[in-house]
Amino acid sequence: MRVLVVAPHADDETIGVGGTIARHAAAGDEVTVAVMTGHGEEAPHPIWPRDAWNVVRAELRESCAILGVREVVFKEIPAVGVVHEPLWRLTGLAAEIVAETRPEVMYVPFLFDLHKDHRELFHAFSVTWRPHLPLGRSVREVYAYETLTETHLNFPYAEQGFLPNTWVDISLFLETKLKAMAAFKTQVQPHPGGRSLEAARALAVWRGSQTGVAAAEAFCLVRKLG
Repeated sequence: MRVLVVAPHADDETIGVGGTIARHAAAGDEVTVAVMTGHGEEAPHPIWPRDAWNVVRAELRESCAILGVREVVFKEIPAVGVVHEPLWRLTGLAAEIVAETRPEVMYVPFLFDLHKDHRELFHAFSVTWRPHLPLGRSVREVYAYETLTETHLNFPYAEQGFLPNTWVDISLFLETKLKAMAAFKTQVQPHPGGRSLEAARALAVWRGSQTGVAAAEAFCLVRKLG
């Protein structure tokens, strides 16, 4: 089975889907991770120097190797600037990735995450899975994942909070996920930070307890074609 994980930023894929990625890889599925943001192709990024991207992308490659990812795709939409990109460019990049990878299953960021990069990329990729078109028809399942410090910091009384309806048992893969997270030395926070290894373990155990397993990752099923 071909699987595509859409990561607005390097580390989102491991934090949100790491255990499920490892489970897919162990089952022989072909997993591609698409990291959509970076330094940008032209002008200097207003916040981070180009060298910072080299470091975090090296961490990403190490993390993905631990998880068993088949391929990593990098795009250069300026991070924290996705909302300023023309819609035609965002949807075009999304369609290009889906056409190249032909996923049967997609994992995308949650629509109402705090980070606007996540929101805009959910919308961009939603164009690709329209079931009345050939490209979209080939995508059989779409799931939105939760990202520590982004999904749980939205304004739940004004917008929909993350209410999962799908759980994946990652009991056998939790330690692999945490090892992959630890590869992000510049991104992982010390306890009690929201992006600490302890927080990731606690969330996995909590999600597992909701379905009677030792550890799980939770998702919102966006759509599934029979």
